[in-house]
Amino acid sequence: MKTTPNSLSRLPRLARLHRLGAAVCCAALAIALAACTTTTRKTVDTRAVTRNSAPSAVSELRIADTALESGNVELATTLYEKAVQSDPHSVAGLTGLGNTLYTVGDFTRAGVYYDRASKIDANAPAPLVGLARVAIRQRRFDDAIVTYRRLLELTPDDALASAGLGAAYDMKGDHKGAQAVLRTALRKNPGDPMLSVNLGLSLVLGGEPREGANVLLDVTRFPAAPPQARQNLALAYGLLGNREAAAEILSRDLPKASVEDNLRFYDIQREMLTQRAPSMSSAQPAAPAAIPTALVQATRLK
Repeated sequence: MKTTPNSLSRLPRLARLHRLGAAVCCAALAIALAACTTTTRKTVDTRAVTRNSAPSAVSELRIADTALESGNVELATTLYEKAVQSDPHSVAGLTGLGNTLYTVGDFTRAGVYYDRASKIDANAPAPLVGLARVAIRQRRFDDAIVTYRRLLELTPDDALASAGLGAAYDMKGDHKGAQAVLRTALRKNPGDPMLSVNLGLSLVLGGEPREGANVLLDVTRFPAAPPQARQNLALAYGLLGNREAAAEILSRDLPKASVEDNLRFYDIQREMLTQRAPSMSSAQPAAPAAIPTALVQATRLK
């Protein structure tokens, strides 16, 4: 049955809270998935183009990248297809087609194009990132971990690859493994906000909301902090029972009704954790429920 905004509003409140909670818990992980999807063409072509000359393959790929980043999937697909027709071994073109399919949620077909590109150039980072993202979306966390580790062999100090690897461990439920990866990456990339946000959420999900809150506070004190950092900090305060602080943080980015829904979700989670760990107030609480990857927000490509 097709779901419309009106039909969604009629869902039972607890079901809506469950969906909301999953989205909240996935917020920082979505950052990792988004930020890792960079393209391999980062240089700017400064060569002059004559008025009547046809655009080069490189410039068309650059236009395709820009189109995809701005949400024009149709134009991007057309240009990537043209590139692949011209050169069936174009790693950039094949990866671009994978990115367009990933954007519209066709993860299986996206994986086919990423795989083709990776077989042509096993050391190209972009197809590997695509393969890892698809693996996470399909809940093949071990495959994602292997692929991200391969990516880190190629780019050892890459914060984005480390964030992706940490996300894969967190989605698998191995929060200690995620934290080890993220802490190591932060030693190589001190103060990286994405790594810090992911570490904070991992601590919260791993049953250490107070420590997670301390990490997230270091990120949210900056005016340009991403909203996910604030939402994850609110989650930490909610699990600690500080509804007032959680509400104040949420109100910066969300309407009042959404704030109330979040607070009710935190109450439900805290009650569940209290039942599993009666001494939660004096000891580390158990971790919240596992994160369903199906509700990860759609991510940008760059």
